[in-house]
Amino acid sequence: MNIIGISAFFHDSAASYVQDGEIVAAAEEERFTRKKHDASFPEEALKYCVTHLPKGEKVDLVVFYEKPFLKFDRLLETYLGFAPRGLRSFLHSFPLWTKEKVFLKQIIKRKLKKKWGYCPRLIFSEHHLSHAASCFYPSPFEKAAVLCLDGVGEWETTTLWLGENEDLQKLKSINFPHSLGLLYSTITAYLGFLPNNDEYKVMGLAPYGRARFSEVIKEELIDIKEDGSFRLNLEYFDFCTGLKMYNHKLPKLFKRPVRQKDEPLEPFHADIAASLQVVTEEVILKLVRFIADKTGQRNLCMAGGVALNCVANGKILKETPIEKIWIQPAAGDSGGALGAAFVGHFNAQMPKPKRVIGPHDSQKGSLLGPEFGPKKIEKVIEASLDLEDHVMDFSEWRNLCEKVAELLDEGLVGGLFQGRMEFGPRALGCRSIIADARREDGQNHINKKIKFREDFRPFAPIVLREDLKRYFNVEHESPYMLLVGQVAESIKTPLNPSDEGRKGFDQLGVVRSKIPAVTHVDGSARIQTVHPNHHPALYELLRAFKKRTGEGVLVNTSFNVKGEPIVCTPEDAIRCFYTTGLDFLVLDKKLIIKKRREE
Repeated sequence: MNIIGISAFFHDSAASYVQDGEIVAAAEEERFTRKKHDASFPEEALKYCVTHLPKGEKVDLVVFYEKPFLKFDRLLETYLGFAPRGLRSFLHSFPLWTKEKVFLKQIIKRKLKKKWGYCPRLIFSEHHLSHAASCFYPSPFEKAAVLCLDGVGEWETTTLWLGENEDLQKLKSINFPHSLGLLYSTITAYLGFLPNNDEYKVMGLAPYGRARFSEVIKEELIDIKEDGSFRLNLEYFDFCTGLKMYNHKLPKLFKRPVRQKDEPLEPFHADIAASLQVVTEEVILKLVRFIADKTGQRNLCMAGGVALNCVANGKILKETPIEKIWIQPAAGDSGGALGAAFVGHFNAQMPKPKRVIGPHDSQKGSLLGPEFGPKKIEKVIEASLDLEDHVMDFSEWRNLCEKVAELLDEGLVGGLFQGRMEFGPRALGCRSIIADARREDGQNHINKKIKFREDFRPFAPIVLREDLKRYFNVEHESPYMLLVGQVAESIKTPLNPSDEGRKGFDQLGVVRSKIPAVTHVDGSARIQTVHPNHHPALYELLRAFKKRTGEGVLVNTSFNVKGEPIVCTPEDAIRCFYTTGLDFLVLDKKLIIKKRREE
């Protein structure tokens, strides 16, 4: 049975294709349109997914990831409950809903019929069911506790489930307006970042601060119970009735005005971020302990935007009874498209059982997007190449890896474009920027000269699975870059006397380990482990670098610049290569080395 899942019309639109319970393809719309967090109907992602249909076959079922009428019910009830407050917001959003979103079924059917010439059966999942399905069904577990946390779906903001074989049983839920995701987004907005977009920046900012406002947040903004349930104090928030996340009381609470996006970050902002992170972790850890106790499970699956908080995820394995964790790589709304397809599969007559492949998941490394053959790449290079640059063609990937290892060892930074594009917000080695983790100025150089982004932003290490314990105090595999752990004591370096006592952003550039480019100011790192079965090409590259240098770890960050989606096509990669400070570019088995230019 050929099933297409769709998420759209809020943010991170995506499409997925599941055939007889097996994931075949999935991609976010933003990668094709080049509009970051594109919320439009996923025309291009759908077009890509159906290219994988067996010849002569059609789509049997399309599943949308949530129920628009339930969401409309929540909006209408919220406006009525807060009337006459919120009239402006009501007048702003109501026409859009009555004109378009309430009639989503008809709109989707028209689009599909126009695109394919026919319209398959169309059904609607529920938002949090789609999240739960997206993480449990591809996981390596036959039975697991499931935790989903995000901003809001139709009504639910937090759900706890028990997954067993083909069944998902909901155990508990927390409803709007009480939402950990909306609390995080509100503080994101207060700090001058974009909500539903920049929450990861707040997480990266947190280690530079002190959590001196955590008690204020718990006393005034959120009431947390021992079982992890919580309620927000709505006196400080405006997302129910206004066009902003917060109201005038929030700046008064922290005794500082809202930061404007062009204003510099100060230690105060880092302290707020650190405090928010501590509170977020407390809620998540209490919820995990509760569901572990209630279900007796030591396996945990997670999805929803909050599940991308990799700092909290790392602490789950250290501070709760959970022994094994699997987090959907596309944990946000894009992953809802994949979950929706699974909901359709397991609601079909006589579905194939849940796929459990030994100790591994069935997500296929999340390498589910498009790939491009040598003819396409050759054509793009011929049309785009700066003739002063040097192109090398390799017949064997192993030989190319040896050359790239040499360039990295010289301190050069390169773009890596090979194989299928990743599904989810993390670049996992197919659309990546790579560098030597030993480079002391690595973080500053890549942020300023290549990514053009804030200098406090950290970078992740990719490490050979067998070398994980050598570099990090972590036991658990992290193939999707969703766990943070501490750098091993054996590779930490003592601080210079002049660096001791530094605080806040003065800590930038301080060397803390033998791999300083990926060691955050608190001694942590967001780790991606590389296994030969998950990602053989990236594994071979790391092996080549280790053979040359003795070190099985590199910097890995997404192949894009600030404000743009990760590159999708060879054209995207070439464009990013020539508009940044990248030194070389791998396109499949071709290597372009940029001629050194004057700074």
